Amino acid sequence: MRGPVAPPQVPLSASRADSFRDLVLDSVERLERRWPQLADVEFMVLDVPPAVPGEAVPLGGSVPAEKNGAARVVVYRRPVEIRSKSRDERALLVHEVVVEQVAELLGLSPESVDPRYGQD
Repeated sequence: MRGPVAPPQVPLSASRADSFRDLVLDSVERLERRWPQLADVEFMVLDVPPAVPGEAVPLGGSVPAEKNGAARVVVYRRPVEIRSKSRDERALLVHEVVVEQVAELLGLSPESVDPRYGQD
C-alpha cells in the first residue's frame, strides 16, 4: 500500500518551489501594506534567469508596465537558494531582492520602500 508520506496540509508535503513562492508572497504582502499600488504589479518566481555570457547571475529583475501589460517583478529561485544556507537566511534574501526590484520600479531607494532594508 503506497500513499503520501504526509497529508497535504502538513508543511512536509510542500515542495521547495512552493515554499520559495510562499516566501516571495510573504514579502509582497509586507510591502503592499505600505505601497498599495503594488497590487497592480505581477510578482513571479522563475527557476533560473536567462543566461547572459560575461554577466553576474541576477537574483531578480523588474519590467516596467507596458501599454498592454502590468509591471512585473521576477525573483530567480535557484540563485537565491544557492546563496542562502537556511530558511531564515533565504527569507531575508528574498525580501531584499523583492525590495530592490520594487524600488527600481518605483524609482526610489530600497530604504524608502522598506525602512528596515539592510538592517536584518
